[in-house]
Amino acid sequence: MSSSMLDPERWVDTYSDYLYNYTIVRVNDHLVAQDLISETFLAGLKSKDNFKGEALERTWLTAILKRKIIDHYRKKNSKKGQAEVHITYRDEDSEGDWLEERVEDPFDKTAEDTLENEELGVAIFRCLETLKGKQKEIFTKKTIDGYDTDALCNEYDITPSNLWVIVHRARKSMAECLEKSWL
Repeated sequence: MSSSMLDPERWVDTYSDYLYNYTIVRVNDHLVAQDLISETFLAGLKSKDNFKGEALERTWLTAILKRKIIDHYRKKNSKKGQAEVHITYRDEDSEGDWLEERVEDPFDKTAEDTLENEELGVAIFRCLETLKGKQKEIFTKKTIDGYDTDALCNEYDITPSNLWVIVHRARKSMAECLEKSWL
């Protein structure tokens, strides 16, 4: 399946329920979940030419959504590099000040931030190299590339439970490695 095989006109009908259920347990806010799903569909439309067809359409959209959720929490939890946007309004019925939201200041990136991100990236890839054989392959395909569970189970002739045990152990190994080499 390539970008020409994507069917964006059906995304809302086909995937919105799945994506909503995926999102609501992670953000626990109905409006935020809806916004993140809308952003996901928009990002999918913008990047549909990058779709290689190596994963299912739903898996690809879920991978985009995962990044949107991570970005949501980064913005929400980051105090550094944020500015408050105040708007004073006046209309026929009322007037006052309104705090729109905390917005990340894209110009507040320091050399230290850039260096820290590069160091983390190097540490992650080093730790990834410590995983062996099938565990490394499955972890990379499932967690990084967003492959579908059924496709991986068929490819490696394993059960879904076995797949999740392998992924869990790989995550645990990665976390231990990162604690030693980066934190």
